[in-house]
Amino acid sequence: MTQNFDIVIIGGGILGTSISYFLSFLNESKKIAVIEQAHGVAFHTSGRNTGKVHAPYLYNPEKKKLFAKSAFHGYEMWEKYANKKELPFKKDGVIEVASDERGIKVLEKYLKWGKQNGLNENEIKLMSDDELGKIEPEIKCKAALYVYRDASADYFAFTNSLMRDSQKNGTKFLLNARVTNIKKENDTWTITLNGENKINTKYLINAAGGEAIDIAHEIGIATKFTDVHFRGEYWKAPSEYNNLTKSSVYSVPEFPEYPFLDPHWIIRVDGSCEIGPNAVPVFSPHGYSKSENIKEFIPKMLEMLGSGARKTIFDKQFQEIAISEIHSSMSKSVMIDRVKKFLPKIDADKFTQKGTAGIRSSVIDENGKFVPDVILIDDVMSLHILNYNSPGATGALPFSAYIVNHLNKTGLFRSEEQDTQCGPWKFSEIIEKLDL
Repeated sequence: MTQNFDIVIIGGGILGTSISYFLSFLNESKKIAVIEQAHGVAFHTSGRNTGKVHAPYLYNPEKKKLFAKSAFHGYEMWEKYANKKELPFKKDGVIEVASDERGIKVLEKYLKWGKQNGLNENEIKLMSDDELGKIEPEIKCKAALYVYRDASADYFAFTNSLMRDSQKNGTKFLLNARVTNIKKENDTWTITLNGENKINTKYLINAAGGEAIDIAHEIGIATKFTDVHFRGEYWKAPSEYNNLTKSSVYSVPEFPEYPFLDPHWIIRVDGSCEIGPNAVPVFSPHGYSKSENIKEFIPKMLEMLGSGARKTIFDKQFQEIAISEIHSSMSKSVMIDRVKKFLPKIDADKFTQKGTAGIRSSVIDENGKFVPDVILIDDVMSLHILNYNSPGATGALPFSAYIVNHLNKTGLFRSEEQDTQCGPWKFSEIIEKLDL
């Protein structure tokens, strides 16, 4: 039998699951389902990242106001949720280092942005190399931005806990369910799963992460955009390095206009350390293996050559950076030497085990430019959330509340439910703090 729902969310990552969480409290009378093609939630990017709860110092307060506010309030919301559910949450800070004068100017900009985004003087501080050396003697740099309001967490555990809460409120999670067709007839969406099973819904939320663009294109939405996928890889540090630093260490990005991140020194919530991620171009949002990338190579290249991405892939600087990232995947020493610049004590030969790789998908517009912010597209009976990247996990709870409030304003939900208690928070108080 075809199952009927009032709301269907495509995507069981941390965003889709968080949206289902708030919807389940605010709309107990509605039938809600989450579709996830993997065997569990947070199987892809949501569970394959650095696990950092980012402070909002990297985000321009004018151009990325929503992301900055989501990151700021996401920190306190995850801390509260972790305490309530007895999940790991470690306040360990992060250090952004600069190796030259250009980098120092970037740190000064980050300091200004951080304060504009809500961080106070006790939470963020610009330090000289001598000042930092007294705290972190193994780090070598010209200057550093020490951000104390930063933490480590386990987003896989967080997402699974949110799923259980949502299920208790009646949400149905359809796992191992790949969307193979979407069709709108009259006032109903009919979604085909795995080529055979069908479900109907009155409203559709596309939070499919790496496949969000494909889902949007399936129903004729966002056709001027395409996406490219990058696999972020990690190397696990030997246990002898676990106390090398007290905090994770990032370096000022060399090419901020591209979604390439110089590998970081990462301290996980369990105390283990890793180097990563790089950004290796791949041809699928699931491009973890050679066979998957070979299978998707021709269709993805044809898609990119027929869109604005054509300008990107023929851009000489992009090609050079992409080749460098591929080199970092093939050569362990190339990737680890990037971190050795500010942590000279590490020895590449001692790194023998790779960590879990994750894939980030970035949207490119018709002019061949990477879109720097999230894209929200309202259509009749659907909402599409595209390009939801870093600090995606950090800001997932407040951002999801924002999405649900946005839908409420369209008349989808009853406004008198705004004061509903959603776990540890009143929904209205979350929206008031976002103040957008």
